[in-house]
Amino acid sequence: MFERKSGIILIAGIGFFALAFLSNGVVPMLMYRHIPEKPAKELINGHLRYQFEDLAQRFPSAFEKVYGKPPEDPDHAGNWYNEKCTDALRLGRSIYVSEGCWHCHSQFVRPVSNEDRRWGAVSKSWEYQNELQRPVMFGTRRVGPDLSREGGRRSNDWHAVHFFKPEALSVGSPMPEYPWFFDGSPDQPNVRGMALLTYIQWLGSWHESYPYYEDYLPIPIKTASNAE
Repeated sequence: MFERKSGIILIAGIGFFALAFLSNGVVPMLMYRHIPEKPAKELINGHLRYQFEDLAQRFPSAFEKVYGKPPEDPDHAGNWYNEKCTDALRLGRSIYVSEGCWHCHSQFVRPVSNEDRRWGAVSKSWEYQNELQRPVMFGTRRVGPDLSREGGRRSNDWHAVHFFKPEALSVGSPMPEYPWFFDGSPDQPNVRGMALLTYIQWLGSWHESYPYYEDYLPIPIKTASNAE
């Protein structure tokens, strides 16, 4: 077996597979085993809260239909927004998986081929230590762009139109239309649409450099801790 080229290739292949498993699976697991896995409610940060409150401003009637009317008292509004945002994140993640979005969009920026120039900072292991990254959707196909840093790149209404009719914004896009995320038009996202918009805007929101392309007004809360 070892005297044949095919045998050598087979052994080398098994060896490289084992090395990749150790370096990319076992070693990171051992390095970060002391870091607790965060639940969804602990993933709400100032950037995401801005985007979630922005949904209430851009789509007021649709937002109130889905989540109810936000409390007028600022002391109660913070907890209310956090609870609704947490529910939206969980549902949005579920919809993202069930609709097969991960078939065409990866969520892992690799340190090769200048990927960081296209999609932002190279992915780190600590970013995946939370409830919403189970299972992790690293992906291998990129029919569409990687979405690891999508949050903040574009506004909520851009994403709404893109989900409703992708070719209206990206000519020749192979992405299918998702009219069932809306009650008739892109300015009327339903509970599924609101949830998916929230999830998309969460991706990468934990980075200091967020947002990448759009100059938003200052977030309506001073720090993420004040959003409790």
